[in-house]
Amino acid sequence: MRASRRGAVDPFIVMDVMEAARAAEEAGRHIIHMEVGQPGTPAPAGARAALARAMEAGPLGYTVALGLPDLRAGIARLYHRWYGIDLDPARVVVTAGSSAAFLLAFTALFDAGERVALGEPGYPSYRQILRALSLTPVGIPTAEANRLQPMPADLAGVPDLRGLIVASPGNPSGTMLSRAALAALIAHCAERGISFISDEIYHGIQYEGRAVSALELSDDVYVINSFSKYFSMTGWRIGWMVVPSDHVRLIERLAQNMFICPPHASQIAALAALDCDTELQANVAVYAENRRLMLEGLPRAGFAHIAPPDGAFYIYADVSDLTRDSRAFAAEILTEAGVAVTPGLDFDPVRGAQTLRFSYARATADIAEGLDRLRAFANRR
Repeated sequence: MRASRRGAVDPFIVMDVMEAARAAEEAGRHIIHMEVGQPGTPAPAGARAALARAMEAGPLGYTVALGLPDLRAGIARLYHRWYGIDLDPARVVVTAGSSAAFLLAFTALFDAGERVALGEPGYPSYRQILRALSLTPVGIPTAEANRLQPMPADLAGVPDLRGLIVASPGNPSGTMLSRAALAALIAHCAERGISFISDEIYHGIQYEGRAVSALELSDDVYVINSFSKYFSMTGWRIGWMVVPSDHVRLIERLAQNMFICPPHASQIAALAALDCDTELQANVAVYAENRRLMLEGLPRAGFAHIAPPDGAFYIYADVSDLTRDSRAFAAEILTEAGVAVTPGLDFDPVRGAQTLRFSYARATADIAEGLDRLRAFANRR
């Protein structure tokens, strides 16, 4: 059967690493997971209890396409708590994870063939979703001096851009844009008529000051977030986006046809999760301790060239002194050390052959054991 050119996207390498780790576990090995950006904690207890009550109360059918009104209002209140923003709940769109939000945003903002910029290293699915929608991803190499975040100067010589995607804290780096740097990017895009999309999925997980939302600086932006990371609800597939008022109906029409509605059960759990700060902050305290261990332990294991993360739960390491093939190196680490890590090729097609991403989202005991294994691996090489 014929296949479209749009479907010829690259694999998500971290998923291949997960499969290799699963096969090793099935064969009886104990694997430490530092490959996947997934909290090791469940959804908050209050979220699980709320869903249990709802399932006993009656059927969970379709909701309206934009999401439960109570959940949209709850997300708007979150913006007031976190950023001091008075956000109109009508601008909040609940989605089936942030992935659905990206599909909606890219479809709403861009026509086939248009060029959309993204910083490299960056989340690989941006590039592949754009390609699947017949859009042209334009990688913007970022500099270590700017902590692997794009700057207006990086965009100045790049022609014919229709959009820019920015993530702060970033994946894979965990680094954040300052308020001034984010404002400069938004202003540059506004001057050139470039649509600005801010991926804020790791907000709430930060260590060196708080993350700044693009909504603090402009209403003429798309902001995308999710319950996956801070709220520890990856498999529930529930996220949201905030769009300009004049784009709400545009997004609603697309959402009605593409998704009908977000999962009703996940929306109920998400609404309750908004009130579970004590449990969620305890999770962040675990990430902070894991980060401390990683920043101390990775250099002792030979991974010394790293940018300390401001947020999220990743460390991105330059391993050019150890390998020219990060994919083969990651496979060697999995085989020899029993630690699953992600090759940088997922995040940067050009420079990623010499980088690795380490996730520290799991339990502290796992992180400590993983570091011990990595040190032993380094000593054997």
